[in-house]
Amino acid sequence: MTADTALAYLVANAPAPRATVSPALLKARDALDEAARDLLAVPDGTLERTWRWRDRDADVRYGLFRAIEAVEEASGTIEGILANLGATRSTAALRIAPATAARWDLHGRLVALDEATLDRVAKDGEWTVRETLGHIVGGQRGYVAYTVWHWTRNSPEAPSEAELEQIQADTQLPEDADEGAGTIPEIRARLDDALDRGGAHLSGWSDADLARPARWSGIPVDVGFRVGRWSSHLMEHSIQIDKTLAWLGRQPSEAERIVGDLYRAWGRLETAIFPIDPAVLSRPDASGRSVETVLGSLGESLVGDARSTRAAAEA
Repeated sequence: MTADTALAYLVANAPAPRATVSPALLKARDALDEAARDLLAVPDGTLERTWRWRDRDADVRYGLFRAIEAVEEASGTIEGILANLGATRSTAALRIAPATAARWDLHGRLVALDEATLDRVAKDGEWTVRETLGHIVGGQRGYVAYTVWHWTRNSPEAPSEAELEQIQADTQLPEDADEGAGTIPEIRARLDDALDRGGAHLSGWSDADLARPARWSGIPVDVGFRVGRWSSHLMEHSIQIDKTLAWLGRQPSEAERIVGDLYRAWGRLETAIFPIDPAVLSRPDASGRSVETVLGSLGESLVGDARSTRAAAEA
């Protein structure tokens, strides 16, 4: 039971990927994480120290909020470029897009956690953070594979036990315990892989594809409903992680709270460009701007400003 087997099922049965994540977006995501590591190192007691920005005195606290402002500014610029290009996306892509906002909201919680927190038991009978994350990743991979199965099956009739046994054998989805194994960066990477691959393959579905019959928890729905569940499933279990951390008595620092808001701002930015044909991101508008160049500049400013903010806090 491996992610590779599940991927093989997806490749064999889903439409060809039309909206793979572009190298420019992957690089920008890495820059976000790099900036976050510096910002998370800022202790609460240093937030009022001087931070020099544009040759003027601000404070370290503003250095953290500046990152959010930079992402929000880039979001506006990106949406303007896409409008100028007349870029549009399918209904399927628009239904998938909220899942990336939920994904980055979760990432914002995880980047601040230490590894030991993953396995601490908060309450008898409740999942640890690691167990919840394993379910989140496994659930996302399962949503993609089984949604493809319903799409190919295209029948309003309830599946038989034999059919269910066959799809389980065909996909061989990893156990949740395997999805939750390893370090926080490794678990986060599995979530990104499952969501990014699903978005790449399924965003090309037409409205008629979304209307095909499906099931969710035994309830008759359509394929579009199952795609729309990606976001709420992520949110549901992100809240579960919040509850677990509260039971453990963990209180986030001010920097952690602000970085969480930074990741939420990033999620809002990505809803405009995930999933999307990567060729659109490299296409310049009439002013010569492209989404790729905006992402590149944003990544550089995030990393540079975060580094100097941390240096000011440590001075």
